[in-house]
Amino acid sequence: MTEPNREGRDPEVVSKFVEGFAAQLVEAGMQRMPARVFTALLSSDPGSLTSAELGEQLQVSPAAVSGAVRYLAQQHMVAREREPGSRRERYRVSSNQWYEALTNRDAVLKRWEHALREGVDSLGAQTPAGRRLSETLAFFEFIDGEIARMMERWRVHRDQQYGADGAGHGG
Repeated sequence: MTEPNREGRDPEVVSKFVEGFAAQLVEAGMQRMPARVFTALLSSDPGSLTSAELGEQLQVSPAAVSGAVRYLAQQHMVAREREPGSRRERYRVSSNQWYEALTNRDAVLKRWEHALREGVDSLGAQTPAGRRLSETLAFFEFIDGEIARMMERWRVHRDQQYGADGAGHGG
């Protein structure tokens, strides 16, 4: 058994979890390094680590961490914050990161819906391509409404399970 980390856990056990869950995220379409960084943050007790801590834990370069964090921040899955009195940044995953990531997908769906409406208008609703685009648009409109209702149900469920702020608990 290896020396416990600062959270009192066996680093090999933590690494095995990080790599295993990251592999699941990669299978679902996430890039490998962002998946590893996200899982390392998710599995840390404070939910935040510095670039150096991430690099040490994952055995990767600062550039790899930087690129992964940039991607994750764009996806609204992590936030950057300055350490008080320092120039160092910490990268944080919030307790409701999945909620935030899904909620921010709403803007993407709206853009797709707008583009598909334009496509239907441009190609003609009665053409084969126009009908296909119309059905695709209907699908995204349906998904958009279902996600909104599901997210509201999640807020109620989370409040019942973890309290109104859901602080410190999984998204």
